[in-house]
Amino acid sequence: MRIVRLFATCLVLLSTLLSPSFAQEAPSKQFAYFGLEPDIVTNYLGNSNRKLGYVRITIELMLEDVNDLEKADHHSPLLRATAIEILGRQPEERVKSLTGREDIRRTFLDTMRKLMKEETGSNMIKDVIFTKYIYYG
Repeated sequence: MRIVRLFATCLVLLSTLLSPSFAQEAPSKQFAYFGLEPDIVTNYLGNSNRKLGYVRITIELMLEDVNDLEKADHHSPLLRATAIEILGRQPEERVKSLTGREDIRRTFLDTMRKLMKEETGSNMIKDVIFTKYIYYG
């Protein structure tokens, strides 16, 4: 009798897991990460006109959906150019401070989101992550 009850419980559980209503509750999107390769190396503005520093960063984009990887790859030259342009306009104080680094990251995020919205029609970038951030100058 115990085996029959156990078997019936398993059947109910299995039918619940396989039911269409249960499948709809499961999240359909899966986040993905796309790295802008190679590292971005560019100059930034120093305190004096004669002094230039450089910064080297590795950027990973957190994408809303794994299906956006192909779009990110296709638009990677535009994303890299945008990152270089943003970094090149930064003053030394901003590049070297932790709060400035976070401001730069947010600027990347906002700008890249707008670009991808214009180019693809979707908000595919969830976050921008700096996995390496080295400056000199």
